[in-house]
This record gives sequence, structure tokens and C-alpha cells, in this order.
Amino acid sequence: MKLSKNFTNPLAANNPVIVQILGICSALAVTVKLEPAFVMGISVTFVCAFSNLLMSLLRNSVPSRIRIIVQLVVIATLVIVVDQVLRAFMYDVSKQLSVYVGLIITNCIVMGRVEAFALGNKPWASFVDGIANGLGYTIILVMVAFFRELFGSGSLFGQTIIPESWYIANGGFYSNTGLMLFPPMALIIVGCIIWIHRTINKDLQEK
Repeated sequence: MKLSKNFTNPLAANNPVIVQILGICSALAVTVKLEPAFVMGISVTFVCAFSNLLMSLLRNSVPSRIRIIVQLVVIATLVIVVDQVLRAFMYDVSKQLSVYVGLIITNCIVMGRVEAFALGNKPWASFVDGIANGLGYTIILVMVAFFRELFGSGSLFGQTIIPESWYIANGGFYSNTGLMLFPPMALIIVGCIIWIHRTINKDLQEK
């Protein structure tokens, strides 16, 4: 039951982005299109899950004075693996993500879950916690990217959704919202998601 709760909490009730307000920077930077947002989310999920697992396995053998250094080495190694896999198999997406893959090393969610959970819990529970928090992060990135790409470019995953005949240039009534392609719109969308989430979850509202 506890393991199930650990998995479901980060997906909604204790989402790392909209409740803990972590990982906001990448939410602004990689959500112009759905594909890079999804790939970024899966990358963070992989790094978060396996860094939790490895640090949980090492938690009793790493001296506290070098704990942070070991964490960074483990996380950096996993990020390098992700970066090389993306370069080999998804080069175009890798170029779109640019430096943000490397910045997973300093992602607050990854570091935070290692410190807050993996160092005090068993490997399997830590692995599940890492997956759950990574997926919670991915859900928000995908939601933001969905609205930004659809209304900013008229497409989803690079595929045209809004018919060409709808556009004003072709005698229609529609025009893409260029503001959606600017970073501040990502923050506004995240803010709207937080507002809706807290309206539904009354216990998160400040008294």
C-alpha cells in the first residue's frame, strides 16, 4: 500500500513541478514542441529512477562528507549515457534539447529525490519513487507542450492538426498564436495548471 502511494503521489497530489515547484526551468525551455518535451521527460525519469536506485544501494557505504560528490558522479554518468543515446538514435531531438540534457545533472527533482528519499529507503522503493517523480515531471511538460505546439504552430508531434483552409491567409478565420512560442507562455500555462490543481485539491490551498 505504501509503495503504491509512493508511486501515485508524485503524479498528481504531490507533483514535483506544480506542488513542489521544481524543474520549472526546463519546463520553460523545452516545451515549444511535444517531441522534445516528451523525450526530456523520459530522460529525466530514467536518470531519476536509476540515480535513486544506485544511491540507495550505496547509501550505507558512502561517507557523509563525500555524499554530494558521489551523487553528482552517479547522476552525471547517467546523464552522459542519456545524451549519447539521444545523439546516436534521435539526433534531431538531441539538437533541439541542446544543453538542457546536460543540465539534468543539476535538476532539482533528481538531486532532491536522492537526498530526500533514496538515502533513507531501500532500493526498490527508491527506484519506484524515481520513476514516479520523473513521470510526474513528464506529465506537466507534455501538458504545457501540447498547448504551446497546438496553438503556436498548429501541429502536434510535428504533424499538422489545424487544416490549412482554416488560416486567414487561405481565406479562413484562424491564425496561430505566436506568443505561445515564447518562454513566458510556458510559465503562464504552468501557473494555470497550478491554479486548477489547487482548486481541486483544497488541502494545498494556503490558509
